[in-house]
Amino acid sequence: MSTVETADLRATTRSVYVTFIFLGVAMASFAARIPQIRDQLGLTPSELGLVLLAIAAGSITSLPLAGHLVHRFGSRAMVGTMAVVLGAALAATAIGYEFGVAPVVIALYVYGFATGAWDVAMNVQAAVVERRLGRSIMSRFHAGYSVGTVAGALAGAGAVKAGLPVTEHVVIACVIVTAAVVVAVRGFVADETEPEHESGKSGGGALAAWREPRTLLIGLFVLAFALTEGAGIDWISIALIDDHGTEASTGTLGFALFLAAMTVGRWFGPNLLDRYGRVPVLRLLAVTGLAGLLIFVFGPNPAIAFGGAMLWGLGASLGFPVGMSAAADEPAKAPARVGVVASIGYCAFLGGPPLIGFLGDHFTVSRGLLAVAMLLVLSIALTPALREPAR
Repeated sequence: MSTVETADLRATTRSVYVTFIFLGVAMASFAARIPQIRDQLGLTPSELGLVLLAIAAGSITSLPLAGHLVHRFGSRAMVGTMAVVLGAALAATAIGYEFGVAPVVIALYVYGFATGAWDVAMNVQAAVVERRLGRSIMSRFHAGYSVGTVAGALAGAGAVKAGLPVTEHVVIACVIVTAAVVVAVRGFVADETEPEHESGKSGGGALAAWREPRTLLIGLFVLAFALTEGAGIDWISIALIDDHGTEASTGTLGFALFLAAMTVGRWFGPNLLDRYGRVPVLRLLAVTGLAGLLIFVFGPNPAIAFGGAMLWGLGASLGFPVGMSAAADEPAKAPARVGVVASIGYCAFLGGPPLIGFLGDHFTVSRGLLAVAMLLVLSIALTPALREPAR
């Protein structure tokens, strides 16, 4: 690789990091204010779960289309466009919650649609960079996402402590996110995908990917880890406030700690993956996440619960990014397979909020989180599907 090519690849890598980071900032900026939105709308846990379901419904709508759209328009155009749509949708959520549930649900649906399409396109570009570098770096891109979520969560905690209204806080965050990403995607390179008319002949289309056993097993694995990650994002602060009796700002800090642990796991994960391979590392992390979740649920005080949240976040760190990387092992078929795996994984966001909310109404939110433990156990059995082709 020439010096010019190396410099271009570094610039592209930085651009991909920016898109991951600011998607995380956007998500956490909203998630950090969920308790205040819940209180303003007067929602029970199950009702909140149904409202959050709108995000997953939007994502599930966009994901089957995302592979086709990336093929047609490229990841650069898709990420840039979805950044604008996402920013507008979150701003509408922050304004609409003052007027009732309906505008929030509509805005969150659009937010979910933009998130799903952005996610697939961003991961396709990240897989291109990973292949050109010749080493496992996908989880570090997702670490960038986690860095963004930590920054967004800490800013959210500060905003709550300072009494900054939800609308002002989220709208400012949306403007920053949109501007940063629209500039960053200019550094993307062409996707390494085959034309759609050829992919149909070679069996690489979206419908063919839905018939591949390995792709479906990877999708189920990602589903388990997506529920593990999503449950922490949606419910940790609520559980700390309602079940452990912490203040709102303290609950948001627990959420930030969970995200910080995920960031650490994603940043240092590539070294472990390159040395030991995907299967043993992911098995260990599944066990770690399970232990952390149980400590969080059954911990006798907030301090112990904080420790459980940290282990939970560490355990959840690599499942989603490594699943995306495994789905993209063959470059020509990457968009279709990433789209399938993301579609299955995002079902966790479709079913997770109402399930945990329903259990929270009948027990507590903390006890409802035990539903996640069963899927973590299943994920251990599914890890061989993610084995690297070379292994």
